[in-house]
Amino acid sequence: MKKIFALSVLLMSAVIFVPSAEAKTSSNNSATNTSAAPQVRITRNQIRYNRRNRPVRVVNSVRNVRVGRRIYRETYQTRYQPNGRTVTRLISRVLVGRY
Repeated sequence: MKKIFALSVLLMSAVIFVPSAEAKTSSNNSATNTSAAPQVRITRNQIRYNRRNRPVRVVNSVRNVRVGRRIYRETYQTRYQPNGRTVTRLISRVLVGRY
């Protein structure tokens, strides 16, 4: 009984203190965090007009997506309508590489 109690206390202390130690080490190395590539890159922001001559904001964004062992670069077009709706469509998907 004492062994089970001691083991459970040891595991609980590891659960509490290990994540805080990892958080401290990642905040100290801020130079490594800034070199990471962003997931989504916005490439263009345009104002277009719909049939009723109302402005529609159009944003093209690019992101890298991993499907299985393949990495694709997907380009999306997001249209922000005047009534609050957003319409997103996939423009292109290009195979970047495998690992």
